Amino acid sequence: MELRAVLNRVHKLAGFVYGACRLRRDKRGDSYLEIDVRSRANGRPVCSGCGRRGPGYDHLSTRSYQFVPLLGLPTFLVHAKRRVDCPRCAKVTVEQVPWADGKQRSTKAFNWFLANWAKRLSWQDTARIFGTSWDTVHRAVAMAVDWGRARVCLDGVTAIGVDEIAWQAGHKNLTWVY
Repeated sequence: MELRAVLNRVHKLAGFVYGACRLRRDKRGDSYLEIDVRSRANGRPVCSGCGRRGPGYDHLSTRSYQFVPLLGLPTFLVHAKRRVDCPRCAKVTVEQVPWADGKQRSTKAFNWFLANWAKRLSWQDTARIFGTSWDTVHRAVAMAVDWGRARVCLDGVTAIGVDEIAWQAGHKNLTWVY
């Protein structure tokens, strides 16, 4: 089975298709995977401003987005975003892609992957092992926390507990709220 077929089964991208997969080497000689992602032939781009489909204007330069490591190799999705001539926003905007938020260079799947590993390892170790920065791990954890807080249900909570414990010498305390 081709890598593209596996990706389509486990990480389908609405409105986009996986293209060629290439094994590359960086300046240090380490290998990584590049996977082209292109828009479907008759797909119209989605405006990042209002979220509606609009006519395509042109393409920006190619950009890489870090993806979940495959086969133990760092993996990047490569895509040239389209610009949208949005009638509702009355301006030309960049298309919204389902795998990344805003100007981030990492995919949503990679952010969830990092957030999951950051529960087990220190953020610095997570960043070092997966070839990214501490800031990227921090953003991934913040994204996961925001997602969870938006979905927390506090119905039925009738009481909370507060406790304080000594943490370090010199009157350093931690406050626990449960």
